[in-house]
Amino acid sequence: MKEPTLVTAQDFGKQTILLVDDNADDTYLFERAWKSVGIANPLAIVSDGDQAIAYLQGSAPFTDREQHGFPLIVLLDLNMPRRNGFEFLEWLRQQPPLRSLTVEVLTSSMRPQDVERAMELGANSFFVKPGKIDDLVKLLRVWHQNACHKTFLRLPFP
Repeated sequence: MKEPTLVTAQDFGKQTILLVDDNADDTYLFERAWKSVGIANPLAIVSDGDQAIAYLQGSAPFTDREQHGFPLIVLLDLNMPRRNGFEFLEWLRQQPPLRSLTVEVLTSSMRPQDVERAMELGANSFFVKPGKIDDLVKLLRVWHQNACHKTFLRLPFP
């Protein structure tokens, strides 16, 4: 297996971001806000933890890595059918080649116990989804500005 590499600000915009969210209305608003902010990163969207696992493993229907690039960051909702965000985080942090993948929770939950549990399971940060598109645009603008100035560990596709 290849070694992980560093992704700096100059290469950040080329990296795929994976959004894991089951709510079609939320993903629609997220895509609109993403475009409104002008984020260049390719955005991949799956609707639950099981699909996120298939995406990361390159299983069908995500076998073509040209079309389904391996993500640099996972933006994760917590409340989803099948495998929820907590279960996904638990699975992810048990996978040695994927353990250090950046996961940022983006959910409607404002429960302190959800924040605590997500962080205990290895989330890198926790954001509460705003209810209005304008607020989501503001959140994404700040998130993107911060992310562009970080250095990330780019994992090779396992």
